[in-house]
Amino acid sequence: MHDNRTTYPKRKTEMYQQILELPKKYKTISIIKINKVRSSQILPLRKTLKGEVEFVCVKDKVAKIALEKSGIIGMKEIAGELKGQVMFIFTNMSPFKLNVLLGKNKVMMGARGGDIASIDIIVPAKNTGIAPGPMLTEFKEAGIPTKIDQGTIWISKDTTPAKKGDVINEKLASLLGKLDIKPIEAGISLYSAIAEGIKFTEQEMIVDVEKIRNAFAQFHQEAVSLSIEAGYITADNITQILTKAAQSARSVSIESGFMTDETKEQILQKADAQAKALANQAKDYTPA
Repeated sequence: MHDNRTTYPKRKTEMYQQILELPKKYKTISIIKINKVRSSQILPLRKTLKGEVEFVCVKDKVAKIALEKSGIIGMKEIAGELKGQVMFIFTNMSPFKLNVLLGKNKVMMGARGGDIASIDIIVPAKNTGIAPGPMLTEFKEAGIPTKIDQGTIWISKDTTPAKKGDVINEKLASLLGKLDIKPIEAGISLYSAIAEGIKFTEQEMIVDVEKIRNAFAQFHQEAVSLSIEAGYITADNITQILTKAAQSARSVSIESGFMTDETKEQILQKADAQAKALANQAKDYTPA
């Protein structure tokens, strides 16, 4: 979209108009790097987040021009980071919540040569339905035992050709694809975002939900303990405070020998024990 041109392809014009208009409709504009994402990851997300999120795939040059002319705070800054094919995500939710939702909606994908196995890859014993031939060599190289039965290749027993964290070579990736085994867990994370004029980096948008949940649980427990110790009554701690007060009163009663219906038995037991101890001491006493 050079300045000296007067006409542009229809698709580019539509993308340009989208990038101009959508930031006015939504509070949060996020970017993901499309070179790290496969289309099979995007399609389920479009369905899951339909109505809450709009995805727009666009060339960086088109996006830069549109963002710089949008007049929205922070857009020029984010435009300078665009390189190659990029995907925008427009939404009214915060970038933190969006990143958490994207993290929860991961998909299992087929492997490519060089991918790292996300799980232990288990190839189950079964009839593959594949006719004998060159495929037998692929199974052998992968260490998967086979036999020929009724004109097809059967896998003799459950086999683990690669474990979680292993690098999957091209031959194994090809074989797993033919067996429809998907060992790669793939998710999408945000690269950058602008929310109500504030820019967030990739690291700033990472939310460890479990860590935060545990921290809040700890803070809550510490607050309850402090309120109980201070005797500050709330709906959450009144039972514990009254229980503690009752225990303290019972202890004072027993220690001071002040009898009540609840403490008289313990006071008498204590007095009896003290009397016996004193009697034993007197028995063993030898005058000098």
